[in-house]
Amino acid sequence: MPNGVFQIPIPQNEPIYSYAPGSPERAELKRALDEARSRQIEIPMIINGKPVLTDKKIAIHPPHDLEHTLGYYFKGGKEVVEDAIAAALDARHAWQAMSWEQRASIFLKAADLLAGPYRQKMNAATMLGQSKNPFQSEIDAVCELVDFLRFNVYYMQEIYELQPESVDGLWNRMDYRPLEGFILAVSPFNFTSIGGNLPTAPAMLGNTVVWKPAHTQIYSAHVFMEILLEAGLPDGVINMVFTEGAVTGNTCLEHPDFAGLHFTGSYGTFAYLWKKIGANLDRYKVFPRIVGETGGKDFILVHPSADVEAVATAMVRGAFEYQGQKCSAASRAYIPQSLWPAVKELLIRDLKEIKVGPVEDFSNFMNAVIDEHAFKNITSYIDRAKSDGQEILFGGHYDSSKGYFIDPTVVVVNDPKYVTMEEEIFGPVLSVYVYPDAEWKETLKLVDETSPYGLTGAVFAQSRDAIIEAKEYLYQAAGNFYINDKPTGAVVNQQPFGGARKSGTNDKAGSMWNLIRWVSPRSMKETFDPPKDFRYPFMEEE
Repeated sequence: MPNGVFQIPIPQNEPIYSYAPGSPERAELKRALDEARSRQIEIPMIINGKPVLTDKKIAIHPPHDLEHTLGYYFKGGKEVVEDAIAAALDARHAWQAMSWEQRASIFLKAADLLAGPYRQKMNAATMLGQSKNPFQSEIDAVCELVDFLRFNVYYMQEIYELQPESVDGLWNRMDYRPLEGFILAVSPFNFTSIGGNLPTAPAMLGNTVVWKPAHTQIYSAHVFMEILLEAGLPDGVINMVFTEGAVTGNTCLEHPDFAGLHFTGSYGTFAYLWKKIGANLDRYKVFPRIVGETGGKDFILVHPSADVEAVATAMVRGAFEYQGQKCSAASRAYIPQSLWPAVKELLIRDLKEIKVGPVEDFSNFMNAVIDEHAFKNITSYIDRAKSDGQEILFGGHYDSSKGYFIDPTVVVVNDPKYVTMEEEIFGPVLSVYVYPDAEWKETLKLVDETSPYGLTGAVFAQSRDAIIEAKEYLYQAAGNFYINDKPTGAVVNQQPFGGARKSGTNDKAGSMWNLIRWVSPRSMKETFDPPKDFRYPFMEEE
């Protein structure tokens, strides 16, 4: 048995490659893209470490190139979910008995594999499967996922080091047990890193997992499972299934050994799962842990003292990077009348330079939205704004003949409570409300009360009094609050990510706060010379 006091190397955030013309990484990425496009692959589910095939194959097409087929995945039903649960439960005792530093080594190795030999394979898979440009893929599928793996291992060590005080004659200790049962991880399409973090964060702490990635992220999820298996992840620790959401949810949430949900997705789905868990409480051995992040209606609030160039740049990047398909994307902006002419001029200038097209052309700033459902939903808001007489300042055009392309669209609304200011669109649509300079305080109230979400938000001001006022008044409006910066791009260990209100449980991915949700502490007291007489001194005669 090991007897050392082990120390995880202090992690550093993974450096971001530039992919500038002439750089070696640019050439490597282009080769990886060509390789991925040159062949079709078949992607099995992984249960108990083994590939699982079915008689139902689903084609995978790049959202920006619908005529091309990248490969196929095998879709399963209730029986594969039941098999995945059984595999997770069978693996649980051996996995939690493994010493923590051995578990840590597996995920640290996975991080090095991703940062090294798998880097461009993962980038290519994310770019083609989820229609991300090189930079958006690099910061997500490589750097953030590497950071999750390395920093979460470090947070695990910090948790285990949290120990109580002891006094003479006894030794108090804290034991951090995995949860009693299995964890269900449900991950979204838009971040490969979230797809990797949701199953691995609980697994590090000794839990075993059933993982259901979004069907539109399966192409890159497959690469991550390949990495985990090469890193030495034991069979059954993480089981990846491709099933309908309702099939996965109902099967897992009705099982008596269900112990926790790690979720990122829509508010509606999360609310449904929470209600399902509540209805099934009497079935479970434990009260399940519920950790979720759902979305946002994220804001940019501009004070009359703000720098207009910084504002315009934040609006373009915050709203239109990755086609606005970030839960943190800027979706509503409040601009003072005095600054609006200058901001509008810079905004239009920059938007005119944006190219929209396939990911293989590195000059494209924007690519396609994820699928037909998203395309129809996003464009319905654009059409409604047009028919309602709202000003389309820029964009408003879309085309799905070759891929799901939507131009960056800016809507200037005449009502701060117009539908595009209130509802999450999850696409490249930014709504702007121009407010009278004298109504700064009233606008603070608007920002706070317009949306039911509370994920991210940004305030732009040179006035320190205005910054303080916004920070205090918008105290609950954003779990990630940015001052003179766009509301996207949270970095692991720098800006732990998550929001409250209808945005989720705010358990802060990228910090110890998320990891600590996946353990069940046990207090232990060992007395070296225990009492041998039940009587206390106060009972003695005078």
